[in-house]
Amino acid sequence: MKIQTAHEIRPGAYYDSVVLMQLQRALTGLPEVQDAGAVMATAANLELLAQNDLLPDGIDPAPENLVIVVRAENEAAAEQALGQVDELLARRRAVQAGEFRPRSLRAAVKLLPEAEWVLISVPGRYAAAVAREALGSGRHVFLYSDNVSLEDEIVLKRSAVERGLLVMGPDCGTAIVNGVGFGFANRVRRGGIGMVGASGTGIQAISARIHQRGAGISHAFGTGSRDLKSAVGGLTAMQCIDLLGSDPDTHVIVLVSKPPDPEVTVSVLQRAWAIRKPVVVNFVGHAAPARRLGNLYFANSLSETADMAVDILEEPVEAWANHRAAGRSNGHGYLRGLFSGGTIAQEALRGLQALLGPVYSNFGELRLADSLVSQSHTMLDLGGDEFTVGRLHPMIDNDLRLRRLRREAADPEVGLILLDVVLGAGAHPDPAAELGPAIENALSARELEVGVILVGTDEDPQDKEAQRSRLIEAGAQVFDDTAEAVNFAAERLVVSQRPPADTGILSRPVTAINVGLEIFYESLIGQGARAVQVEWRPPAGGDERLQAILQKLKG
Repeated sequence: MKIQTAHEIRPGAYYDSVVLMQLQRALTGLPEVQDAGAVMATAANLELLAQNDLLPDGIDPAPENLVIVVRAENEAAAEQALGQVDELLARRRAVQAGEFRPRSLRAAVKLLPEAEWVLISVPGRYAAAVAREALGSGRHVFLYSDNVSLEDEIVLKRSAVERGLLVMGPDCGTAIVNGVGFGFANRVRRGGIGMVGASGTGIQAISARIHQRGAGISHAFGTGSRDLKSAVGGLTAMQCIDLLGSDPDTHVIVLVSKPPDPEVTVSVLQRAWAIRKPVVVNFVGHAAPARRLGNLYFANSLSETADMAVDILEEPVEAWANHRAAGRSNGHGYLRGLFSGGTIAQEALRGLQALLGPVYSNFGELRLADSLVSQSHTMLDLGGDEFTVGRLHPMIDNDLRLRRLRREAADPEVGLILLDVVLGAGAHPDPAAELGPAIENALSARELEVGVILVGTDEDPQDKEAQRSRLIEAGAQVFDDTAEAVNFAAERLVVSQRPPADTGILSRPVTAINVGLEIFYESLIGQGARAVQVEWRPPAGGDERLQAILQKLKG
């Protein structure tokens, strides 16, 4: 029996992808039909038809056209299936009978003026224009659509920040606001953990595990996959961190993303650092700078992220609230690290780079042009080859470090000096006897701070507690591990300020306008939210030439 294919092209007939999927399934279920396709005639969709041997000859890409193709056991069955398309679509319209649907966002705003959110899932080439209109009307945007240009994303997000609004997306698959899920959100209980994610499935995996652990989510904000790229600058992520930081119902914050660009990592972590709440960070695939830096906790997997957030939530507040070192952040001055231990210097460098930004060194990726001349934030391993030619290692001989300490302390741009003192057999017999007076002189000359990482045991010949006491008497802050010292340095040099956030949107019931996929509208209604579905169609029937003319007239 010869297989027959029949097709129909409907110019300017737009339906969203879910409706077309349902139509395709309905056609495939008809008697004697072997396969079917119902797509808007984009190049990608026509390629999919071709791969399934469903693309008729002579059809060119035209995104404004609907293409329906049926392959059946005979010509009569194929034609009969095509003849039922309108009836199948009519069944869908019958379900909507009696429900008024505005045909524009402007009309929807008039119908539901209290709506604070606009959910957008129209094809990418139209999405930015809809988002601009939503922002212009004073609404926050959940932008599910992908294939939105990076340039449009930047413009939209900058405009949103100026207006005090949010743009989650583009390519944002999930969010939870005040208990209502947007997009593909899982149904999870309410609780004290808030989330910010540039990874939609990451948010889903973590929030689901938090639910399984018996805890819950206050709010979960998606940012879109490109938000933490340098071009965008983490604009949405930082807005959401501020919101959750000010939200009285959020007690622990989770930050999840694919690895951000380095400069955005610093900006986002600094913003999280300024939150007086614990923040669990998982930059998937990115080496954590430490296990913990102040209020920042670093996890290496999605499940660990969830477990860590739940465990912190269950701890007494005092366990994490007093993470700030004594003293005040001045937010200015450079760091200079003068280390005798190379591995300790590397660990300190990794943690400091995460919060301070670029740190030059004589051993890391960002190398000093001349190891004898510091620049900006600088971390030195004075046990490096260039410093030990013809002289003893700095664990034995403090001369080179004392000279460099005096020089760095005299630099008015330096705000903090960080040292290590490593005790043990073979090391200097009394390092504090030499370093103490040098530190005391440096601190008496001008406003400066000195931190010391003291490595040793109570059985070392130098007498660890005596060394500690002498260094403290000289005015140094003394720490037993690198993370404490990094925390101390960051507290002094990172500006711990963040703009105030209006959290009203987190407490008011969700009211939304959905432009695009009807399943998102149905989900909102099913969760008890007030919502309006826009019967959206491409402007000018999808004709790009006419769209350009209309845009000119509007301009």
